[in-house]
Amino acid sequence: MENRLLNAKATLPHYNRDALQARIVHLGFGAFHRAHQSVYADILAAEHGSDWGYCEVNLIGGEQQIADLKQQDNLYTVAEMSADAWTARVVGVAKRALHAQVDGLETVLAAMCEPQVAIVSLTITEKGYCHSPATGQLMADHPLIVGDLQNPHQPKSAAGVIVEALARRKAAGLPAFTVMSCDNMPENGHVTRNVVCAYAHAVNGELADWIEANVTFPSTMVDRIVPAVTADTLDKIEQLTGVRDPAGVACEPFRQWVIEDNFVAGRPEWEKAGAELVADVIPFEEMKLRMLNGSHSFLAYLGYLAGYQHINECMEDDNYRRAAHALMLKEQAPTLKVKGVDLAHYADLLIARYSNTALRHRTWQIAMDGSQKLPQRMLDSVRWHRVHQRDFSLLALGIAGWMRYVGGVDEKGQAIEVCDPLLAVIQRAVNNSAQGEARVQALLGIDAIFGSELPKDATFVAQVQNAYQTLLEKGAKAAVAQYAAAL
Repeated sequence: MENRLLNAKATLPHYNRDALQARIVHLGFGAFHRAHQSVYADILAAEHGSDWGYCEVNLIGGEQQIADLKQQDNLYTVAEMSADAWTARVVGVAKRALHAQVDGLETVLAAMCEPQVAIVSLTITEKGYCHSPATGQLMADHPLIVGDLQNPHQPKSAAGVIVEALARRKAAGLPAFTVMSCDNMPENGHVTRNVVCAYAHAVNGELADWIEANVTFPSTMVDRIVPAVTADTLDKIEQLTGVRDPAGVACEPFRQWVIEDNFVAGRPEWEKAGAELVADVIPFEEMKLRMLNGSHSFLAYLGYLAGYQHINECMEDDNYRRAAHALMLKEQAPTLKVKGVDLAHYADLLIARYSNTALRHRTWQIAMDGSQKLPQRMLDSVRWHRVHQRDFSLLALGIAGWMRYVGGVDEKGQAIEVCDPLLAVIQRAVNNSAQGEARVQALLGIDAIFGSELPKDATFVAQVQNAYQTLLEKGAKAAVAQYAAAL
C-alpha cells in the first residue's frame, strides 16, 4: 500500500522519513488533526528539513483509523476541496500509530516517556477534557475521572494518561513535556492546565507541584473546516489521486493556527509553515469561537430544522446568509478584544468559506455536542450584551434553535439523532416539560450549560422564550426570515 500512495497524483513526501523523530505524541488522530497540525509538520519537513515527527495515538474509539494508518506505513492523503479544483498531498510525518486498547496502554505510556518527546498535543473534542463547559474546571464526578482516580496507573481519560506519563518521566529523571490543546475551547491551554493539575492533585500533591512548576500549557487557535469523512469523500479522493485511501481526509483550502509561544522543551518552527506565534492567543480564540463557531452553530440548528443538510445550502437562502453575517458583526464582533483585525473582512471571508459547494459540511455534524459548545460560542457573548445593555436577538434565536433541536423531533415530526455527552440530562429536561415556556425553563435549568446567573436574568429568559415560541409557531425558515427582515 505504501508504494501505491507514494505513486499517487499528489504532492508526495520526498523528504527522508527515516530522519524524522517522534517528538510529538498526539492524542486524538481524527480528521481535524490529519488536515491541520499534521499538514503544518509535513510542510516543515518537505520545505525546511524539519525532523519533527508524530506518534499518533487514539485512547478511546477510532481503532479503525489507527489500523488504516498502520496498513499504509503511516501515510495518508489530505485533499483540499474548492468549487474550482481539488488538490492533494500525501502526509508522511507520522512515525508511529498506537491505540491504547489495541496496542496496550503500557505501549502508549512508554511512547510518551521516550526522551525525545517534547510535546503532547490533543484534539479530543471538548467532551474529552472531562470538564464543566460552564466553569472550565475538572468534573470530579465524571465516570472516567472517578475510574482513573481509583486506578491511576491504568488511566483511560486523556488527563489521567498525561499525568501518569509525567509521573513516570519524573521518576525516571526525564524532563517534562509541553501539553498543547488544539481543540475549539476558549483558553484551551488554561482549561487543559486546570483539568490536568486538578487531577494530579487528586492523585499526588508532590507530583502536582512538579507538573505546575515544569509543564507549560500553551493555548492555541485552530481553524480549518474539515467535514466528517464519508464514502463519497473517499471516492472523490480516489478519483483525484488514483489511490484508494481509507485514512484520507478532505478539507477546505483555508487554514490558520495561532499558538501561544510557551514551550518547555522546544517546538517546531511552525511560523515557517504559516502559523502565528504570539504572546496571547485568547483574543484570537474568542474571535474564532464567537464569529466562526458561533455562526456555525446558529446555522447548524436552524438550518437542520429548516431541512438544510449542509452549510452551503444555508448560504443559498438569503435570509440565513444575512442573519449569519449580522450575527457575526452586530452581536459577536462588539464583544471581542482582538486588535488589528478587520472584522468586517473576516466576516465576509467566513461567509465565502461557508458558501464552498465542494465542502458539504453537514449541519447535523456541527450540531453535535451542543452542551459543550453553547457556553463559549453564544452564552459568553450574551453575558457581555447584558452588561452593556445591547441587543442579542440573533443569539437568542440560536439558543432557541438548540432547544428546539434537542427536543429530538424535527418540524416534520421525524426523530432527530441528538448526539451530546449530556444527552441523558437534556432528555430528562425535555421529557419532564411541555412544549413552550416550560421546555425553555427546564433546559435553562441545566447548570453545566447555562450556569446559575443567566437563567435568573428576566430579559435573557424572555428573549429566548420569544424566539422559541416563534420557532414553534412559524418554523425555522420563517423565523430566520422574520429576524432577518428586522435587521
